[in-house]
Amino acid sequence: MKETILAGLPAIHLTLTEQQVDTLCAFGKLLLEKNQVMNLTAITDPKEVARLHFLDSMALLDIADLAGKRVVDVGCGAGFPGVPLKIAQPAMDLTLLDSLGKRMTWLGEVLPQLGIEAACVTARAEEFAADHREQYDFATSRAVARLNILCELCLPLVRVGGAFLAMKGAAAQEELDEAKGAVAKLGGKLERVYEYPVGDAVHRVVVIRKVKPTPKQYPRRYAKIKQQPL
Repeated sequence: MKETILAGLPAIHLTLTEQQVDTLCAFGKLLLEKNQVMNLTAITDPKEVARLHFLDSMALLDIADLAGKRVVDVGCGAGFPGVPLKIAQPAMDLTLLDSLGKRMTWLGEVLPQLGIEAACVTARAEEFAADHREQYDFATSRAVARLNILCELCLPLVRVGGAFLAMKGAAAQEELDEAKGAVAKLGGKLERVYEYPVGDAVHRVVVIRKVKPTPKQYPRRYAKIKQQPL
């Protein structure tokens, strides 16, 4: 795992201390141990965890300076991209948000053991927005839903001037075309689509800048969002 991380850092223009790399490896070890009794990840090869979870997540630091910023990771699952980002950039203020309580309980237990500070919140994004509207500099999300749905869950949490970083794969452009109306309605504007290599594949981050406040009626209830996407 360690060798894979070190070999992959130059491609995402990142330098880590030995302690940061060791913390990533320790988190990976705990993840794979817990995965034997709880479904946290379909990826079980340590090298692939390093490549597809850690390096992929940390690629965001080549796009956005998260130092001193408030970041919410929406639908974080087992902690991606939020935990690797926090390890690589400790000066960020991280909230991990997911609706599955067991995962969040696990993260709440293991992160303090590793010296990683993060708020672990069990809630649905559309409900969390009621009390945390436009409070974050950045929202991140990775492989949670299609972009038109994600925008309604994430953009209400981002302050004007901040950005939503949506991590996507091969279908990024198709999803972006589909989400153009949603982005505009929710106060966003497409800034760029960043591409970076992960092994033989090309991954993409859709950067949506928040240019005006999200109208008060959004986000709607999730059933409504899914039934009638913007």
